[in-house]
Amino acid sequence: MGATAGAVWGRAEQQDFRSRVRGTLLGTAVGDALGAPLDGLGLDEIRESYGAEGLTDLTFGHGRRGAVTHLTQLTLFTFDGLVRAQVRRDTGAWHPPTDLHRAYRRWAATQSDWGPDERRKDDGWLAREEWLYARRDPARACLLGFGDDTMGTPDAPKNPGEAGPEAAARSAPFGLLVGWEPQLVMQLAVECAAQTHGHVTAYLSAGAYAVIVHGLARGESLDGAVQRALGMLAARPGHQPVTEALQHALGAVRQGLATPSRVEELAGDGRAEGLLSVAVYCALVGEDIRHGLCLAVNHGGASGAAGALTGGLLGALHGETALPPAWLAELEGRPTMLVLADDFAMEMTQGPALHGPGGSSPGWLIRYPRA
Repeated sequence: MGATAGAVWGRAEQQDFRSRVRGTLLGTAVGDALGAPLDGLGLDEIRESYGAEGLTDLTFGHGRRGAVTHLTQLTLFTFDGLVRAQVRRDTGAWHPPTDLHRAYRRWAATQSDWGPDERRKDDGWLAREEWLYARRDPARACLLGFGDDTMGTPDAPKNPGEAGPEAAARSAPFGLLVGWEPQLVMQLAVECAAQTHGHVTAYLSAGAYAVIVHGLARGESLDGAVQRALGMLAARPGHQPVTEALQHALGAVRQGLATPSRVEELAGDGRAEGLLSVAVYCALVGEDIRHGLCLAVNHGGASGAAGALTGGLLGALHGETALPPAWLAELEGRPTMLVLADDFAMEMTQGPALHGPGGSSPGWLIRYPRA
């Protein structure tokens, strides 16, 4: 698999990339926090509680405004796993799906009865962030998939009947591997999704989502990034439901009239491909980021996942500064997210200069151990 190590980045390019990395992570988290309180509510219940326009601002969930769920927690560990994979590349022992599985197992440990002070030193800094130990309705498929050392693969997936959107919703960071070829980005996202969501439409939705983010992070239009994903899906067995869902989203954009009922139609029964189509649709038709996110979550489906997927697209497309400042100010865990996003951007742009022979940051290997 290719990587960004050795690439030459200008200062402006580094700043733009860092903004897109921050935007992707913060956008995912804001969308998750916005939508999660609506999970399980029908559209009529949402309007009864929040008015005719539905939810238009962050509201209380898990005891506070701006609380995130396991979708954001796992996205953070995706970033962590990718950094650790790059660090381990120095050793010659490089297999990113395994490094991501180890990262997700570190997340699973936060959901157990262990405390952060009991974790091993080689877990790195993120696994010792105490706020991540809160249980936020983790999907059963994720707990089962990461419940032991056995790693699912596309040929032998964990939970082969699981077609939900949770694996796709943690997959935006794969798209930020901007030095990789799109085919490799898709393959890594697919392999890591199959660790918990073994239905072909679930892991192909994760792969398609990562490729779309990849295009946005490299400066492509959203429509162009979706077209690239469609072209790559065509070669994958079992792609038809995902392809049809994305084509349905693009067709709905051309029809105009962005309404909650249109979003519910796209979401369907809440499978991964339906929520992916919601994210693409809302990111394309939203008048701005706030409108796009509100449109994504105000429906009687998996509102948190829809918000997370949409936020990841909008953040990658527009960067950190386009996200609503008032929402970011209330976002749970924002300081941790900014540190992790900046570390990821540094690893991708500077790589071995940080941790290779004579590296400039000896503390890097304490934060991101090679073990």
